[in-house]
Amino acid sequence: MSAFSRPSRAGYPLVAYLAAAIFISYIDRTNMSVGALAMQAEFGWSETHKGAVLCAFYIGYLPVMIALGAVSNRFGGRAVLGCAVIWWSAFTALTPFAAFICLPALLIARSAIGLGEAAVFPASFTLIGRHIPAEYRSRAVTLVTSSTALGTVFALFVSGWLIRFYGWPMPFYAFAVIGWVWAVLWFCFPPALVQTAPPQKPGRAAIPWSALMRTPSVWAIVAGHFCYNWCAYLLIAWMPSYFKNAFGVSVAWAGILSAAPWLVVYVTANLAGHLADHLVSRGVAVVTVRRMAQVTGLAGAALFLVLLPLCTSVSTAVVLMCMSTGILGLCQAGFAANCLDIAPRHADVLYGISNTVATLPGLFGVFITGWLVDETGSFAAAFLVSAAIAVCGAIIYWRLASGKPEILADDA
Repeated sequence: MSAFSRPSRAGYPLVAYLAAAIFISYIDRTNMSVGALAMQAEFGWSETHKGAVLCAFYIGYLPVMIALGAVSNRFGGRAVLGCAVIWWSAFTALTPFAAFICLPALLIARSAIGLGEAAVFPASFTLIGRHIPAEYRSRAVTLVTSSTALGTVFALFVSGWLIRFYGWPMPFYAFAVIGWVWAVLWFCFPPALVQTAPPQKPGRAAIPWSALMRTPSVWAIVAGHFCYNWCAYLLIAWMPSYFKNAFGVSVAWAGILSAAPWLVVYVTANLAGHLADHLVSRGVAVVTVRRMAQVTGLAGAALFLVLLPLCTSVSTAVVLMCMSTGILGLCQAGFAANCLDIAPRHADVLYGISNTVATLPGLFGVFITGWLVDETGSFAAAFLVSAAIAVCGAIIYWRLASGKPEILADDA
């Protein structure tokens, strides 16, 4: 049976649009990890300054995600998502102008991009929860969320190439145009939306905040997501710098080498989504499937992160990076799909809560990594800290996760 067979084929255009939106969001956040290398040389930044630029995105991203999840839950995700893409694409185009003005202006522009991108996941989960059948949601969620990996691959590879031939501002201009094209298609040629979940009862639109906050399985998702993001953000933001600093590769090659592991993530995440739906359809408990995906992903990533400081060649480092990020991709069939298992009507809000907490690594973890590199002269300490956090997340998720609906409309 194909990923979207007859019962769910009507949802395929929707999932394709959502995957494209998240792809665009990640090329617009990841281009800075390559662009910052050239900008650092031009503007004379230290590693700490560069860390501040890389984490500025999350200052805008973090504060509004829960609110945007509630807005999407109340009004639907179509308009919220479309307006968000237009907003962050505009500030992506303005990024080079801000950089030439001063460092604070650049930090504001990056924060504005984060503010717009805060809507993309909550709105996507609203649309998946309401318009994709439950039996296809693992693969829908992994196809959509794994587009982060494709976006990262594209941004790392293309940004390096564009910078080499056209200068560091070009990726920001080019990627902004891609976002505006998506928005025109979204509003002018919208996907058909087939209602697969019962509509919200009149007068029952309140968000069950209390139930969300006191349910252990919610905090399993939050912990798993936080630890996943700690590892992912470290690798997204600092992988090009790691290859450049540790092995002396050029900026262009740093982007190319950093792209390969995220292509592996795209493959492993989607395989995990298909396998998860298959196992559930064969009678394996949902909670068992989610635990297997999440714990294997985090524990496996930890193992390979511990080994990275031992690398003496760039080829070995690339292989270990591919293995670390690839196995980390399994988590997308864990915590991400689990939101729809335990809170089918409020997965958008739950993902907003989870992603808000999980954005903290982007806010201070990326900065701390820059500080550790400055203080120690290598990435070894940063990799070891990330590995320890991943193991803690695996343990918490295993103990607290659930696979049954626990946050229902009647809890409001």
